[in-house]
Amino acid sequence: MHAVGGIWGSIATGLFADHLLNPGGGDGLFNGNPHQLFVQILAVAVSVSFAFVGSFILLKLVNAIVGLRVSGEDESMGLDLSEHNESAYALELV
Repeated sequence: MHAVGGIWGSIATGLFADHLLNPGGGDGLFNGNPHQLFVQILAVAVSVSFAFVGSFILLKLVNAIVGLRVSGEDESMGLDLSEHNESAYALELV
């Protein structure tokens, strides 16, 4: 949700930007400046690439240190019981 909203907001800036609203900025595609749309799309591509690579590295690091999954026994028991000793959504077998 946040990624899609952020991507759309960035690209929409390249479409709808108007220097009358922001004298320090430039116009967007609909105001005669297609270059601004290219700049916005490039910025989105760089940001998505950075987030993907950074997330991949962090997930590999966490997996190497503590692991990303619980044991099969804990998973079949239910994480609410095995991790929190609560029975909110799991059936207790007595």
